[in-house]
Amino acid sequence: MNVRSFVCAAAAAALIFAWCGASAPAQESQPAPPSAALVDALSAACRGDAKEFATNLTQANAAAFLALPERERTAFLSRLAMGDVPGHALLSTSDADQPVVRCTTPGGTAEYRFGAPRTRENLSFIPVTVINGQNTTFGLVREHGGWRLLSLGLVLLDIPQLSKQWTDEALAESEASAIANLHSLAEAIEKYRSAYGKLPNSLAQLGPAPRNEISPDQASLVDEQLASGSDLGYQFGYRVVAAAQGSAATAFEISAVPQEYGKTGRRSFFLDAAGKIHGADRHGELATADDPVIATSS
Repeated sequence: MNVRSFVCAAAAAALIFAWCGASAPAQESQPAPPSAALVDALSAACRGDAKEFATNLTQANAAAFLALPERERTAFLSRLAMGDVPGHALLSTSDADQPVVRCTTPGGTAEYRFGAPRTRENLSFIPVTVINGQNTTFGLVREHGGWRLLSLGLVLLDIPQLSKQWTDEALAESEASAIANLHSLAEAIEKYRSAYGKLPNSLAQLGPAPRNEISPDQASLVDEQLASGSDLGYQFGYRVVAAAQGSAATAFEISAVPQEYGKTGRRSFFLDAAGKIHGADRHGELATADDPVIATSS
């Protein structure tokens, strides 16, 4: 055995591979921690990046998420990121050396502060505090060598069901806002009548006025959005109608229809001359006095 062969056989493993021209075995890379997957998922949701977000889901949920209509995918990501439009994600670290994800959009900033993960074998649970004080826990499972989102709070992440639930909640909130706006408009119109002895010709006359310049044309009784007839996903119409039989006072009616049926609302609403609100799913068409009366707290 020559010297080179002897050294190659007897030297330490690193010298063997280096001297003999063989490649040292690559060290097995450590998998990313579960918090990294959650950071990536929330950042992708903030940016509105559906494909990147799907890479952080289990195989079954990823397929279900990408199969959703684009509108539902966008709504799902917006709800998770707590923003109406895509934004910019910024990552930092808390004093406890845990990740902090901030999603900044034109409407504001949502902040997610991670707690210490509770990891055991193939499951990990990460407590997260949102800037407004809400707390939740994200569950992750190890799948195909990486961590994937499994649950939100105590509920398994069922993408189709969760998307439907969030969509229904958003529609209910939008419809409740439309009803509240009908009450606000009716109250403003009555204040206008009391101040000027007549009804306004249009909602625009209820709108903001320059300081110290309030007039019948700019009464400053509602904000600019409502005065324009469009607010929070609903379009409002107003008209003066003949006084009810036996009444000398001129009456008015207000309608409210979703600007995008199925997205900003399902039900249309109608405030009749008696001040009662009617509502029904009219598939984006106007509601009428023949539709059911809605019981409200206002």
